[in-house]
Amino acid sequence: MTIAEAAPLTATWPEPTGIALRGTVIIVPGRGEHPGVYERFGRRISADGYRVWAVADPTVDADRATRQLDTLIANDALPRPLVLVGSDTGALFAAASLADRTAPGATSISGLVLAGLPSRAEYWADTADWQDELDARTGCPTHQGVLDLDPSVRRGALGRRAPAEWFDRADPASITVPILGLHGESDMISPFAGVRGWYDAAPHADLVGLVGGRHDALNDQTHRSAAATTVLFLERLRLGSELPVIARPASAVAE
Repeated sequence: MTIAEAAPLTATWPEPTGIALRGTVIIVPGRGEHPGVYERFGRRISADGYRVWAVADPTVDADRATRQLDTLIANDALPRPLVLVGSDTGALFAAASLADRTAPGATSISGLVLAGLPSRAEYWADTADWQDELDARTGCPTHQGVLDLDPSVRRGALGRRAPAEWFDRADPASITVPILGLHGESDMISPFAGVRGWYDAAPHADLVGLVGGRHDALNDQTHRSAAATTVLFLERLRLGSELPVIARPASAVAE
């Protein structure tokens, strides 16, 4: 059995008992990762009443990831709104899936959260060692330890380019749902400046830069802020696709 075959194919973090369900979040992992890598993020989001699922890394088997997504999206028992959260190539895969509005279940997705979205100019040295890869992924010592001790995390995966087809399919102008971008301003894998144009081309997108953040925006040192920003996006999305404002500075309130 290979490392990829040994990795968990799906994971879920249910809402706490007694908490009213507010929606569903489906996570698509990035290169070298698996669903369990997002336990910290999943538990934090589920604590606010969102049922969280994670599917397998689509760079290992894109058809499998698509089937998993289609099965979850088709489950009418899952509460709406339903939002895809992708990290790294998982973000690119999610964007490509939403750009094709004819794809099964695409019209059932209410929003996208994209963390560390790869740009066409993404780079990474194939000769880099594992510690270099860990440092590029995250500055959080806890998450570095999680990745380092997990035998199912594929070392060297960041040396693999994202499929060119996914870039071609992920046309931001074709994505009509609201998008939240979370991107480390110190991301060495997908530099922040390289993705700004992609978000500018989307009809309804907000790009949030995480100060000092690295590639894995959901599991970096600012993981609490990333999760809080995600929850605010989810709460606004529940009120409508125009994302009504929930909180604002007192100076912005009309007297």
